Amino acid sequence: MTSSQPSSRHLVVAAGQLGPVHVGDSRESVIERMCILLDEAASRKVKLVVFPELALTTFFPRYLLDDQELKSYFDVDDPTQGGIAQAPRVKRLFDHARSHAIDICVGYAERAVQPDGSHVDYNTSVYYSADAGKVVGKYRKVHLPGAVEPYTAAGAYQQLEKRYFRPGDLGFPAFRAPGLIDGALKKKDGVTDPAQSKLRGDPIIGILICNDRRWAEGWRVYGLQGTEIVCCGYNTTAFATKATGEMVDMSAEEAEAEVLLHHKLSCQGNSYMNACFSINVAKTGVEDGNPLVGGTIIVHPNGHIIQEAETKQDELVVAEIDLEDCRRGKEKTFAFEKHRRVEHYRMILDRAGAIEPELL
Repeated sequence: MTSSQPSSRHLVVAAGQLGPVHVGDSRESVIERMCILLDEAASRKVKLVVFPELALTTFFPRYLLDDQELKSYFDVDDPTQGGIAQAPRVKRLFDHARSHAIDICVGYAERAVQPDGSHVDYNTSVYYSADAGKVVGKYRKVHLPGAVEPYTAAGAYQQLEKRYFRPGDLGFPAFRAPGLIDGALKKKDGVTDPAQSKLRGDPIIGILICNDRRWAEGWRVYGLQGTEIVCCGYNTTAFATKATGEMVDMSAEEAEAEVLLHHKLSCQGNSYMNACFSINVAKTGVEDGNPLVGGTIIVHPNGHIIQEAETKQDELVVAEIDLEDCRRGKEKTFAFEKHRRVEHYRMILDRAGAIEPELL
């Protein structure tokens, strides 16, 4: 077997679903729960575990917080101090992952300190490579939902991400994750034939966060980079109230079913249209009276759900995937280089909001 033909592109991956994280839960207790999931992952020969958005804390954007209260939810990613993997409150998680030789993708609230001492806050996920012993991919959430100012009606559900975070400034950077596939092609192999090298290197990874999964643009940018696995963590309310504090015009059960429908449509449809696997993982259950939807799923490039969570608690959802399954979509139906007509897509970049044709 030569390096140009790896023996296998099979990979065991998992979604590390978390049950509720309450306001009173300590950071240490949450990381302990995540480490327990990593222990289970090691026993099942998992190589990659994806954790939810803002995995380390309760979903604090539902609360109106002052600056001091807000500070406790953020972690500083300081490159001069080894980055987030060496941050004192979370170092144990990354060390535990490396001890098991498991990659992790994990979401957290990032406080990015600026050269002048000020800071910018982001809703961030990082990909930590156990093989490299460092973070090899980083993404800051682009599509922030909610509002800056809180709703004033009693009982209204708050979603204040626009108040607490800035839109991500890194774009949608795909990257390769080392050490997951034996025999993966490397630059040093000197392969020049695209037909030979395509989809034969180390796995290509992309990251989305929660509301991003509903926006086709991010998925397509990853698709145009040949992404094979999209990692997406989320905290999604099971049902929302109107700004007036009234329930939406359906029962709680109907509302939750519709949230799950839209979640699955987004993940399944975009996985299919970009011929990639996606690992979509919830923080779920009822956090201090606030219900979060479940729906943790691992999706095949053909759009099928191949594994799904059975609970609304801490749960490891495991699947063995074959990255070769990306090839058919990328080389046939969604062979972008053959079929895309970029001269007709200008409006996507030129226009943010919809402008209707003139009335007849």
